[in-house]
Amino acid sequence: MSFVKKTSAIVAGTIAVAIGINLFLFPNELLDGGVIGIGLIVNYLWGFETGLMIIFCSIPIFILAWVRYRSYFYNSIHGLLFSSFFIDVLSPLRNVQLPEYLQSPLINSILGGLLVGIGIGTMLKFKTSTGGTDLLAQFLSDMFGMNVGVAILLIDVLVVIIGGLLISTETLLLSLITIFVVGISTSLLTLKIIHY
Repeated sequence: MSFVKKTSAIVAGTIAVAIGINLFLFPNELLDGGVIGIGLIVNYLWGFETGLMIIFCSIPIFILAWVRYRSYFYNSIHGLLFSSFFIDVLSPLRNVQLPEYLQSPLINSILGGLLVGIGIGTMLKFKTSTGGTDLLAQFLSDMFGMNVGVAILLIDVLVVIIGGLLISTETLLLSLITIFVVGISTSLLTLKIIHY
């Protein structure tokens, strides 16, 4: 796989994630799962920059990756840095006035989830990611023998439930829809077609 293709996938994927978060999720105090969700919770509650908080919260996970999953560390560090950078750089999108038919929080949770899922799926197709809880899920899978996808879903749901309890019931319910859409769109984008 060429360096140019992989870099292009990282840039395109992280920009899609950043647009989804800033244009659709942030204005409605919606959450994604994982470390991105934790970064959003910290931003909503205390105003710290989301991307910076994502990097800060990822440090322990990336230390674990360095020790146990070195290849994962190398494949994900770029995605982490690019996504955190673009989430903060594209934060002016939070102030964009969407057309009236796109202002429903439910529609925003779906569209935000779709863009985040497309971004993550694009990166996963090229063997990279934003890092974070994907690695934590791999670690839990190794420790307890559980399916990695189930572990990711459990972590995402836990983050959204905690965020919903700290922010609002509406945030909780709509964010559950968001992570469902993220999961479906990521899965569809990374689906392997079997040729007979």
